[in-house]
Amino acid sequence: MSLWGASDTDESKPKNLTTAEKKEVFATSKGWVREAGSILSGNDNTSATPEVLVAIGDLQTALGAADITSIDFNITTFDKSDGGTLSVTARFNEAVDVTGTPQLTVVNDQRTNHTLSYASGTGTNELVFTLAIPAANAATNADDVLSIGANAMALNGGTVKDAGTTTVSAITNSAAIGTAAGTITVVA
Repeated sequence: MSLWGASDTDESKPKNLTTAEKKEVFATSKGWVREAGSILSGNDNTSATPEVLVAIGDLQTALGAADITSIDFNITTFDKSDGGTLSVTARFNEAVDVTGTPQLTVVNDQRTNHTLSYASGTGTNELVFTLAIPAANAATNADDVLSIGANAMALNGGTVKDAGTTTVSAITNSAAIGTAAGTITVVA
């Protein structure tokens, strides 16, 4: 059996974790850690020091540039008549620092795609992207299906770097990662 941390795939994360739990685990110089504020650690303080699950010195350096491991919608519904904010989280296998305003594309199967702008997360492994859409806006209609495609993120003149380094991360995601985010069907 290979050592945990041999690669940046979920299979290299601690084996006792479920797929959902692996989303909350990322690499640091100390090893595999669970995100601060996780309900699984029993500490809802998002400013707490991440919990070390498996100690492996300089793990994030061994993994190379940070990679996107999952993308998730932060909303479950979108109502055209009410409007609202599309919100998506892109998780990386290690903490990243952001400059500028990277963007993430949400595909609308019936209309022009939506471009969400970076909102928060620098210094962590989770970057949040948002776009406010006013009520009754022509950007969406009832029954439009919103999804995430492959290579959804663009630097837009900014950077996403491994935290504390100058290594610019690859900003690509596989179609499988986009598909795993699921879809949202717009309601009237």
